[in-house]
Amino acid sequence: MKITFFSTQPYDKQFFIEHNKHFHYELEFFEMPLNAQTVSLVQDATVICVFVNDKVDAAILAQLKEKGVEIIALRCAGFNNVDLQAADSLAIQVCRVPAYSPEAVAEHAMAMILTLNRKVHKAYNRVREQNFSLQGLMGFDLYGKTVGVIGTGKIGKALCRILLGFGCNVLGFDLFVDRELEAAGVQYLPLIELLQQADIISLHSPLNDQTRHMINSQTLKLMKKGVMIINTSRGALIDTRAVIEALKTCQVGYLGIDVYEQEEKLFFHDHSEDIIEDDIIQRLMGFPNVLVTAHQAFFTREAMDEIAETTLHNIHAILAGEAAELPGKLV
Repeated sequence: MKITFFSTQPYDKQFFIEHNKHFHYELEFFEMPLNAQTVSLVQDATVICVFVNDKVDAAILAQLKEKGVEIIALRCAGFNNVDLQAADSLAIQVCRVPAYSPEAVAEHAMAMILTLNRKVHKAYNRVREQNFSLQGLMGFDLYGKTVGVIGTGKIGKALCRILLGFGCNVLGFDLFVDRELEAAGVQYLPLIELLQQADIISLHSPLNDQTRHMINSQTLKLMKKGVMIINTSRGALIDTRAVIEALKTCQVGYLGIDVYEQEEKLFFHDHSEDIIEDDIIQRLMGFPNVLVTAHQAFFTREAMDEIAETTLHNIHAILAGEAAELPGKLV
């Protein structure tokens, strides 16, 4: 049985080949993303394995069905790039990895908070140039600050625990209250109240019609002047143009993003010798109080092991008629 992978990097091959020793599937890897131009590469595959920026819309699903594809296996938690209704109508099953080391993403979000606050990235560059001045590097104590965590699933929950360990006042917003977090000291509030009270806001929500551009020109006005915003979830949770305007007026004092609305054209590839035509990302990176990482929050050995193992197990379970981690089951 053949699995065709799209948007693969050397590390994807390494971990999937290692974990496939238990399954013995035929694996085919393509570096390019799945889209209308590359779907023709699929030949004799039962399963297509895709990542966050692959396009799996109704038209592509119809072509995959004609090619005999039975399963779309997402090696990520989000599934906003897949037309689930079209897949269902074509009897193509879809599975995902709802939780791969939630601590990996939570710890990266915390690293971004600390880096922006204490300006570690600036200090590193200064010292390398023999500049040991502290001017312009002042931060603030995290202890006692109010941090709002939007989305308290497994990743948001892991971040809440970290923040509580720092002595922060942690606010949570989610459709479902986590009683364990509440007992630990997290206060759940309506979204508007969280936005108004938080010194730092970290996004951990899935991307859907209700959450797209949840951070926009109107919600930004509700926040404290100089608020820090962290996004390690999905780029389109933030209206990038609106946050640029808020950075210019200092309404947003710090921005840390590991995801970006138009990242599929940039992330996971080396553009160091290219002219980047995306004026929005160039504008963002021009701000001294903005930190951008290239969708690396998930990227730990533990997470990669879990992604490969769960993806292959999901495929095995579906083929065997057993339950797998399906997109409809949000975790």
